[in-house]
Amino acid sequence: MQPGFDDNHTDELFLEDMVMNANVVKRDITKVILDSVSISQYLCIVSLVILVWTYTLQSTLDEYSLLLLDVGLLVSGFAVLLLTREMCSLGLFFHYLLNIGFFTTGLYVLSPIYNTLTRSISSDTILAVTVSLIVLHLFLHDYSGCPIGVPGGGALFTAPSLTSCVSLNASVVASVFIASRLPSRLYVFAVMLFSMQVFLFAPFVTYCIKKCSLVLHLVFSCGVMALTLSLVYALHKLLFVVLLGLLVFVSVVCPCWLIRIQEYKFEINGPWDEAKLCFDIRD
Repeated sequence: MQPGFDDNHTDELFLEDMVMNANVVKRDITKVILDSVSISQYLCIVSLVILVWTYTLQSTLDEYSLLLLDVGLLVSGFAVLLLTREMCSLGLFFHYLLNIGFFTTGLYVLSPIYNTLTRSISSDTILAVTVSLIVLHLFLHDYSGCPIGVPGGGALFTAPSLTSCVSLNASVVASVFIASRLPSRLYVFAVMLFSMQVFLFAPFVTYCIKKCSLVLHLVFSCGVMALTLSLVYALHKLLFVVLLGLLVFVSVVCPCWLIRIQEYKFEINGPWDEAKLCFDIRD
């Protein structure tokens, strides 16, 4: 504003207020590895779903055995919610029980429609679209929290983000495509119920386990990984190697890689930054 000075003039004291790496979070390798366990756990859960789909398409797993598996998963899930009832009130428990009753009835009524939904589409196209939807589901899934909305859940359960909703919808459509290739109405109902329990209910249960006890979360995750790897090994040894390599990459390589590249992070703050509000503008 004063004559004789350029518009971009700065004095010698301008850089004295410069701060480097003020907001950079120093990450601990142990915490990063523990956080990555949730990703590996869900990868194994989705792998178990794909295994069940494979066995049903091959008619290795009949519809009655699958219905027993559905009932076992449902009872186990509600048992976990009751044991972690500090994370879930009794009223919320009955709310979910009622919703699952309506949801199961709706699935059974819609089973004949799902059974003939993609009859005019080739199996190769269905397989390609299903694989794409599962990849999209894994890419957009919320691994850090509970990806479904929980009415009355309090501060621990926030509303799902847009990416979580897209991820959930992708998994539902993939389940419908797989169910439409099955021979009977009961088969379709059993597979859809199993898929919906895993994609809708399992993330909520695993989130409650994680918030209740970190040790229990690690034990449960290791058990799921061991079960998945053993079943995949029995199905195909090459797929076992691929899945094992993926789990090692996610749980070991990626955390070490993140810590390694953190030293190259360089952030500069100074008087040239935009002012930040220190109060809520909505107040």
